[in-house]
Amino acid sequence: MSANRDKDDQDGQVQQANQANQANQEKEQPRRRQARGERRIAQLLEAAATVFTTTGYTAASTNAIAREAGVSPGTLYQFFPNKEAIAIELGDRLMHELREMYGEALAPVDAATPLEEAVGAAVDRFIAFNCAHPAFFALMHGPDIPGRMAEEHDALHATLLSRIEGLLFSFLPDADPADLARTSHMCLGLYKAGLELVLAHEGSERDAYVQELKNALIRYLDPMVGHRLGRPDATRTAT
Repeated sequence: MSANRDKDDQDGQVQQANQANQANQEKEQPRRRQARGERRIAQLLEAAATVFTTTGYTAASTNAIAREAGVSPGTLYQFFPNKEAIAIELGDRLMHELREMYGEALAPVDAATPLEEAVGAAVDRFIAFNCAHPAFFALMHGPDIPGRMAEEHDALHATLLSRIEGLLFSFLPDADPADLARTSHMCLGLYKAGLELVLAHEGSERDAYVQELKNALIRYLDPMVGHRLGRPDATRTAT
């Protein structure tokens, strides 16, 4: 009887181990499916970015995106119902990344920093983002940007203007608010106009347009804040 009990105990332990393994496998399967789904979504978004950059949002199609991703249209529709949903997801991710980036690009500037250095550092960060993600420009500046994306882009635009105004105010605290708002709009407008030229070129010609953009912003801002920046004895930090 002792031997039978030992065998029953062993059988019970094996059964418990099998049940535990089965439970772990059942838990792991959704994780694997979720990981595969996330990889597929990333693959589709990368393909969409290429198609939107090449053809623009209007001319792009789900068939072209599926073809670029190397999957069937049916596979694409398992994750996105249409082209607009793909564009919105891609736009959301890019805008999130841009928000994180401009928090650093438009951080307070120490008064001892020369204007050329401050402008150059900010422009370089924004240009680097747009060159790494040309689909962002293609989506956000197209003629038929999806409504939700347009609203989020407008909110992003307003935040950027507010950050620029805050930087200017830190050096021009006595300036008229209307003047600061106008100057901020001009700075952002100059950047957007220059960005289009930058993205239209490559190599050394692109570098030349980046420098021209920096020169334009520096020459525009210098009469207003140039005398307040780049002072070796400056102790005040912009807030």
